[in-house]
Amino acid sequence: MTAVNTFLAVVPAAGIGSRMKSSVAKQYLKIGSHTVIEHTLDALLSHPQIKRIVVVLHPNDAIFDTLQVSQHPQIDKVIGGDERVDSVLSGLRHCHTKYSTDESTWVLVHDAARPCLTHPEIDDLLASANTCEGAILAVPVADTIKKANSKSNDEVATIQETIDRSQLWQAQTPQFFPLAKLIDAIRLARHDEVKITDEASAMEHCNANIKLVEGRSTNIKITRPSDLSLASFYLNTVSTNNNK
Repeated sequence: MTAVNTFLAVVPAAGIGSRMKSSVAKQYLKIGSHTVIEHTLDALLSHPQIKRIVVVLHPNDAIFDTLQVSQHPQIDKVIGGDERVDSVLSGLRHCHTKYSTDESTWVLVHDAARPCLTHPEIDDLLASANTCEGAILAVPVADTIKKANSKSNDEVATIQETIDRSQLWQAQTPQFFPLAKLIDAIRLARHDEVKITDEASAMEHCNANIKLVEGRSTNIKITRPSDLSLASFYLNTVSTNNNK
């Protein structure tokens, strides 16, 4: 008999968001009456198949506990590290210690600053459990991609070549993997001094079979001030989709 899968989520939220030109970390900027991270967590908390969410915070975070969502019974809080990968690993270890009992436990790692995630996207990821060694949301690259010549700080960038985009995808989150295997993959990649830009890159180092699940272009990451107004527009659609 096949074990029923348990689905957990880890939300790294220990970054400071330097590109936002704000004294407040980007996850705490407001979209409407709620912060970015509240919108993000709502998308996960309202999904019926996600059992638990671990939010990974900066050690000096003084804002999260002031939010009503911080007291939600499905949320755990842990402290992160210097780099994103350190924070993710802290959250994964917490999941493994408190909730993982066997290989049927899978985890979604989702950026705190991606508030426009929809339930259909989560459904598509969860459906891939046990059919592969992991899956990520991604969108095919639509624009023409140029590779620039290397330059010093005072030089203008020039084109070296045009890159064939036919096999290029832009990675998003959530990224979805068996919990224990992702922990092992991150540990191995760090031991081998592999640059870990996302969870998939650690699993790629182990030659894992990772599925690309086509997401939506609306699943944007808040990185610049102009993204807030765009996210506000998209969230009206997200609310409709998540309540269907």
